[in-house]
Amino acid sequence: MEIYILLGFVLILSIYLGLELISKVPSTLHTPLMSGANAISGIALVGALTLTQDTFLQTVIAFLAITFASINVFGGYLVTNRMLSMFKKK
Repeated sequence: MEIYILLGFVLILSIYLGLELISKVPSTLHTPLMSGANAISGIALVGALTLTQDTFLQTVIAFLAITFASINVFGGYLVTNRMLSMFKKK
């Protein structure tokens, strides 16, 4: 039971720190940071694919992780491509 309290604390702390860090990022660094976040989501996607084997609960959680990580990866690449196309000469 104590492990779930510790994991909940880590989750809440990471959400708080993530919001604090994201709010302080200048707009000029948004695209490079999004590329890094896409790479991290790609790693999470690979990790979620390895979970789709054992119990029904693991399969459901893995499906949700795969869905959200895929949205983040593909959406991030679309936004990054759109932002980079703004700097191309016509």
